Amino acid sequence: MNNLSDNIFSLPLFDAFTNAPIILLPADINRAIAISVKINNVLKQWQVYLNALALSGFQHWLESRDNSLTINIDKCTILQPAFANLIEGVTNLEVGEFKVCLIATGCVTDEYVTLPRVIVDVPEFISHFYIVVEVLSEQQAASVYGFLSRQQLVKSLDIKSLQPNWDYQLSLSCFDNNIDNLLLYLRCLDIEAITLPAIPNNRVEMLLNIEKELATCLPELQNPEIELWEVLTWEQATVVLTNSQLVEWIYEAQQVIETRHLQIGNLIKIVTEPAINAGRWLWGELDEIAQQLAWELLPNFSHSLRQTRSPMEEFEAVVDQLQQQGLEIPISARAAFKDLSLAGVPLRMYAVTWHLLAESQNREWTLLVILGAPALDALPQNIKLRVSDHKEILSEQGLDAQAGNSYIFTRVLGTWDEKFLVSISLIDGVEITLPPFAFNLGSSMS
Repeated sequence: MNNLSDNIFSLPLFDAFTNAPIILLPADINRAIAISVKINNVLKQWQVYLNALALSGFQHWLESRDNSLTINIDKCTILQPAFANLIEGVTNLEVGEFKVCLIATGCVTDEYVTLPRVIVDVPEFISHFYIVVEVLSEQQAASVYGFLSRQQLVKSLDIKSLQPNWDYQLSLSCFDNNIDNLLLYLRCLDIEAITLPAIPNNRVEMLLNIEKELATCLPELQNPEIELWEVLTWEQATVVLTNSQLVEWIYEAQQVIETRHLQIGNLIKIVTEPAINAGRWLWGELDEIAQQLAWELLPNFSHSLRQTRSPMEEFEAVVDQLQQQGLEIPISARAAFKDLSLAGVPLRMYAVTWHLLAESQNREWTLLVILGAPALDALPQNIKLRVSDHKEILSEQGLDAQAGNSYIFTRVLGTWDEKFLVSISLIDGVEITLPPFAFNLGSSMS
């Protein structure tokens, strides 16, 4: 079957069924409740609840009608709280090779159905088929009402119906309510018959272009009652919605506003800036980013190496103190250092890394950051060392004057796909943030 205009009667027919309601199970109700309560905006919770029930109803309907069709919910937005918080639809649901989007409604007696613009105009969330599912919450049932292909949607949608809140209105009469046709298409239609727009490959560049704008606007979204359309342009919202880390930031920020929550400007740095690959240090190499930033790789780790009164000697003096405090650093670890200046204060930062394959079944690595001054001079009393990941501040350390330390240190660990951002501050507004640290043990440099 090459296109939607082919004669469907030439295909094997399914038994005729009406759009009879599908009874939802107690487990479906419990799952919908569990999903909806994760949304901090109580006004959104009801729609999220309906969306979750629509997914369950559609799953049961598909299983009962054609068990040869496989359904994949792994990427489905409703099962990802951060996306469910911003997208009022069930998209990125896969049936066989097709992407489908469920539009949940509590009643099909209305003349129109609402389609969020994101599922219509943003390539990452566009589907081959759009399916209206009526959710009868009081009866604990759902009914697959009708469907529409992407091509039919584009032809039927009136751009003038776009509302200020970025919702389209589409007449229910546009939807094919013979759901047997949907089964035929899902089973027999060639995937090439419905062309979806390509996903742009310059999303990071687009984010960089509006970095300052987002750093100003996004903090307003920490209030869960404020919607994207109230503070962002559509172009800005598209950039945000297509970056999972920004979507997660908004969701986490709306749960509990904490002082340890990562500033949006630092998150954008993690997302957009090239990272220093600390994994290369284990090969005895500095990557191009580290070289450009004047990092220097120290010799292989050895607690007995005392060749010069150099950064290596100072580093080992600090390591000796850390070991006395119970911190173990394996012989396989590698370190690098960089001299910095903050408000005229000379600083020296050591970064040490090693992988944890021997300690864990997971692919994990650790980053030990030590902040001192050249020749182990005294640090300012109010200096702070902070390490963050893409979600939150993991550690913030100050100078322990009572212990007589002339340095600050902190250790963090994460999986090989995680990055860490290191910042140093004196007072508010006097701060430097280094490019993120990443870990990739890929092939060595030639």
